[in-house]
Amino acid sequence: MMKDFENKSVLVTGGNSGIGKAAALLFARRGARVAVAARRDAEVHAVVDKIKAAGGTAIGIPTDISDPVQIATMVESVAKEFGRLDAAFNNAGIMGRWDAIDALTVEDFDQAISVNLRGTWLCIQAEVAQMKRQGTGGAIVNTSSWLAQGALRGSALYSMTKAGLDSLVKALTFECSDSGIRVNNVAPGVVDTPMTSGNTDEALLATFVAQTPMKRISTSEEIAEAAAWLCSPGAGFVTGQTLLVDGGYTIPGIRM
Repeated sequence: MMKDFENKSVLVTGGNSGIGKAAALLFARRGARVAVAARRDAEVHAVVDKIKAAGGTAIGIPTDISDPVQIATMVESVAKEFGRLDAAFNNAGIMGRWDAIDALTVEDFDQAISVNLRGTWLCIQAEVAQMKRQGTGGAIVNTSSWLAQGALRGSALYSMTKAGLDSLVKALTFECSDSGIRVNNVAPGVVDTPMTSGNTDEALLATFVAQTPMKRISTSEEIAEAAAWLCSPGAGFVTGQTLLVDGGYTIPGIRM
């Protein structure tokens, strides 16, 4: 296992399960000091304990990214504990309510926006400020989705919030590059995570598999690898991009 994140400090939000947990473990294996942030305290510290048991360095920071105060505390805690923030993977998010547009409420809208878009925006804001104070640049990756470029029945709110992230990183290219900060998105297709299994029935999953050229859904580890690459020196000339990791699902074409 290469140690390309040795002596680097990495923050992972939504790091308690699924893609975020896989990413936190991967960054640790590759030498990073990892800050694991999520709402559920027990799950956060279970991941931290697993990293430490394998000989890595990690801290847990229970955080609700819909709260600006908690986000500020999160980033300050990373800088205080590790001395710096080199990379951040903003993976925290919610499915929100899926329903017809005329069935959705303002509360549904506000909830989706407050976490998936506003919350990620606030994370980036705090992370960029910390990286600028350090004066050493850094890398930020956010979790978007194939649904930013596509849709399912009822996905209006979720698709909208993820599409907002895709536009956001383009604008941030011009704001952050002078400071040596790269900002990108990873956009998974259908992934084998607790969020997927809890919100997708077996018939729909079978349809996704049948319509994906690679004939399967991805693992959390595969998405984590993509996020880690975007944070790594190997992606040093990549910024403002959304990297689709979907097994070819979104490629236009005739399904035979």
